[in-house]
Amino acid sequence: MKIGDIIRAIEETAPLPYQEAYDNSGLYCGSVQDEASGALFTLDVTEEVVNEAIEAGYNLIIAHHPLIFKPLKRILDDSVTGRCIIRAIKNDIAVYAAHTNLDNARSGVNAMICGKLGLVNCRILQPAAELLRKLVVFVPEDHAETVRQAMFAAGAGHIGNYDSCSFNSGGQGTFRALHGADPFVGAMGSLHSEPEVRIETICESHALNRIVKAMIDSHPYEEVAWDAYPLINVHQGAGSGMVGEFEEAMDEMDFLRLLKQVFGPGCLKYSPLTGRKVQRVALCGGSGNFLVQTAMAQKADAFVTGELKYHDYFLAENRILLAEAGHYETEQFTKELLVQIVKEKFTTFATRISSIQTNPVNYL
Repeated sequence: MKIGDIIRAIEETAPLPYQEAYDNSGLYCGSVQDEASGALFTLDVTEEVVNEAIEAGYNLIIAHHPLIFKPLKRILDDSVTGRCIIRAIKNDIAVYAAHTNLDNARSGVNAMICGKLGLVNCRILQPAAELLRKLVVFVPEDHAETVRQAMFAAGAGHIGNYDSCSFNSGGQGTFRALHGADPFVGAMGSLHSEPEVRIETICESHALNRIVKAMIDSHPYEEVAWDAYPLINVHQGAGSGMVGEFEEAMDEMDFLRLLKQVFGPGCLKYSPLTGRKVQRVALCGGSGNFLVQTAMAQKADAFVTGELKYHDYFLAENRILLAEAGHYETEQFTKELLVQIVKEKFTTFATRISSIQTNPVNYL
């Protein structure tokens, strides 16, 4: 299989349009047309990780954190980033990262954390906006079902836990075939009226072109009348953080001990105890301090993330328990998640989780 096949498998779960505007997920070097000899999975790309890939004979490194985050004006060996890129290119190694697109995916980083903590009834904490489109097409009555099913098969019609969602209304379409046309119905030069169905459905913006192609390919008309509209609705299947519940509430200190056990941080920081039980938990792997007030608005008993700022702790005001478990520590399961995504589609493909400890933080 090719490197592009592996990347497509990841982006089916975490499409690049899910990433935040400041991010730089994707392929940094290499060719999607190269045959993939194996993939090394890591949280961060370091020189040691590149060397590990070389020694293993793998020509693909898949990371969570971007190797290139800020724009580069030159690639020199006077920085870690430059040395990693140079060494990867010299050894024909492709480097790819799934960062905030994987963070924001419904079954991504935060869903993995929820599973590790044993949370149920999990949902996106802050759903993303501007990711949805409404697609409308007008189809002759006898062909409406064919076109509708083609759109659904291409990815349209998903709303929450439902698929094949559409609204259909009848009406009369009119047209006159002019010189050079090849009309499916009606006579050349004559005004024709045809009973048609207006099909309305919903889709993600990144899938629009694929769905429109499937729609047109299945449509009997030579010229297809269709519209696409941007929606302000939030996307319940993508966004920042997650919130879920324990089946049984637990004491705050027991909850903090659970975090210590699951994440293994050198230091677990937390806000003053509230004196209440913890059942509903909001969380965000990595740096999630921007979600503190969203967690409180969702009536969470606790909010867990990798990094908080000093003044974030003042926001708790005895309304919520804040816990800071380390950036690396809360995202450490991402390597495992990425392997699962690839292995689900390519069961025999050679994969390895890097043995290199890339956490740059030490604790005394």
